[in-house]
Amino acid sequence: MKKIILVLVFLSVFLIQSIFSQVDTVEAKYAVTDTYNAKVTLFDTDDLFDITLKFDLNAYKEAKSDTIYFNAILTYFNNEADSVTKKIKVRARGNIRRTGICDFPPLMLNFKMKDSRGAEFSGINKLKIVPYCKIGYEDYVLREYLVYKLYNVLTDYSLRVRLFRITYLNSVKEKKPLTQYGFAIEPLSLLEKRTKTREIAYSRVSQRTIQPEMLDKMAIFNYMIGNTDWSVPIKHNVILLTQGQNPPANNNLIVAYDFDYAGLVNTDYAVPFEALPINTVRERLYLAVCRSEDTFKNELAGFNEKKDEFYRVVNDFPYLSNRSKKDMITYLDSFFRAMNKRNTLVNKLLSDCKWFETQANLRVR
Repeated sequence: MKKIILVLVFLSVFLIQSIFSQVDTVEAKYAVTDTYNAKVTLFDTDDLFDITLKFDLNAYKEAKSDTIYFNAILTYFNNEADSVTKKIKVRARGNIRRTGICDFPPLMLNFKMKDSRGAEFSGINKLKIVPYCKIGYEDYVLREYLVYKLYNVLTDYSLRVRLFRITYLNSVKEKKPLTQYGFAIEPLSLLEKRTKTREIAYSRVSQRTIQPEMLDKMAIFNYMIGNTDWSVPIKHNVILLTQGQNPPANNNLIVAYDFDYAGLVNTDYAVPFEALPINTVRERLYLAVCRSEDTFKNELAGFNEKKDEFYRVVNDFPYLSNRSKKDMITYLDSFFRAMNKRNTLVNKLLSDCKWFETQANLRVR
């Protein structure tokens, strides 16, 4: 309960001035690359990747610092007879999971440039890892991984992920090894390369500066998975991209990420922002500007075309329990069932967007 209260305080401070200001423009700076110019193959397969990480686990969990690096040894096998060992550094990363929720915060793996050459980690300088948060929370990791895979089905403008099985060894005090699932997130520079885009860190940007069809697709996806933990103005859990040298001001692209507060993941620590008219993260709320009824129908038709593929992502995943798969499918069912002759889902989006725009206008005045 104490940690949930800390999270609520953090959300109030962090989001209260931004969640409704999504309905205005522009100073830019460019992001620092997290890969170097070499072929990266880590995300070209869905095969489970077994690795071992050895470092001072106690100090890492105690510090929870995003500035303190710890020496670590990364080991993996190319085959049964060929192991690869790399000296790397690790640090904690993230906000809420690092400071208020998790016993074991998310990881950043930092490779020496020369040491990342060859094999699986070729070309990677820094790599974000979503590990277990607490013992017994592994189900949430797998669910969030699947949300990224669902987003990959919907659009190439999404971050790819790779599932890891990580064995943790304590380098200071020998303890029984701990093995947990986790996943790596595609570095931003790879996304930029794939999509021929570049990130721009905007100030005072709004939803009006995003390509309408791309904003709608991303916002409906967040609605489908029950995610309200995002905001364009402060770039909270979204990446803003641009194409070309002098793109129009309203032609930016957007990519969502960080889905542990989604209803489809349903972590026990996830709570909706207090200003929202929902009581739990399992309730859906559309948080984007309004479009016409026909525009919403057309966009939803694209989701309906992907329905079977969405379901296959969940049902064919071998590492999640049948109980969790059933829960995820049931939650998705409630979204697709609303695409009926009465236009239940379209009417809900129209109602939610009007509420959202009203709140946004109140915040601007």
